[in-house]
Amino acid sequence: MNQSKNNLISDIAEFLDIDEKIFGPYTISYNQGDVVQKRGLDEDKQSNEYDNQPEIVRTEEPTSPQTIGDRLKACTTLEELRTLCEEADELRTDLEGTNLVFGVGNPNADLMLIGEAPGQEEDRQGEPFVGAAGQLLNKILSAIKFERDDVYIANILKHRPPGNRNPNPDERVRSLPYLLRQIEIIQPKIILCLGKISGTTLLKKETTLRSLRGQFYPFHGTELTVTYHPAALLRNPQWKRPVWEDVQKVRNRYDELGCKP
Repeated sequence: MNQSKNNLISDIAEFLDIDEKIFGPYTISYNQGDVVQKRGLDEDKQSNEYDNQPEIVRTEEPTSPQTIGDRLKACTTLEELRTLCEEADELRTDLEGTNLVFGVGNPNADLMLIGEAPGQEEDRQGEPFVGAAGQLLNKILSAIKFERDDVYIANILKHRPPGNRNPNPDERVRSLPYLLRQIEIIQPKIILCLGKISGTTLLKKETTLRSLRGQFYPFHGTELTVTYHPAALLRNPQWKRPVWEDVQKVRNRYDELGCKP
């Protein structure tokens, strides 16, 4: 009898081991007083040795909720990232009913331009830099032999803030991971930040725009430089010459790096 019981226990252990490998983990509970019927035996030959045998109860492995980082890493294309941004409430500002302004241009661009936040016209059209500042930006790009479709353009914020104000620190913190993933997918060789907010946010330097201009900074495997925002040029024409100097340096560096024509 003992030998038979030992053989049975050995068979059960082997079965449970195989079962776990195929179907995953389980817990074991006992049904007191129940008789487990053994297949192939007549009812009158059932033995009390099967009383109180363990019952297998299948349990699911606990799964941790996905973090924002997990969801961002799962996005391998701009289309997937756009879909995630459309669902992300943390990207919204205090202004109700705004549209997502994701980005526009060549998804394989070697030059990426990053502004601060969408304005009223950008919010209406869902595209960055389409107002008066956008028209001036097109002229600046043309002056250094770029078409708008040659580059990729985005903003720190992807929704318009109330009153077209500057993005506040909290909005920038919430938006930055999405922008960084956008940069990782595009993989530009040069980033041109347009405006102080864009430059200081990405470089994590609280300083003046004047002190940031004129040099290229290493940034996540690419190079980053800063110049004035086109909207600032509309209010301060005296800054046009510094911007012209900055974008010429961008064009020269672009050619030095052997970027796509």
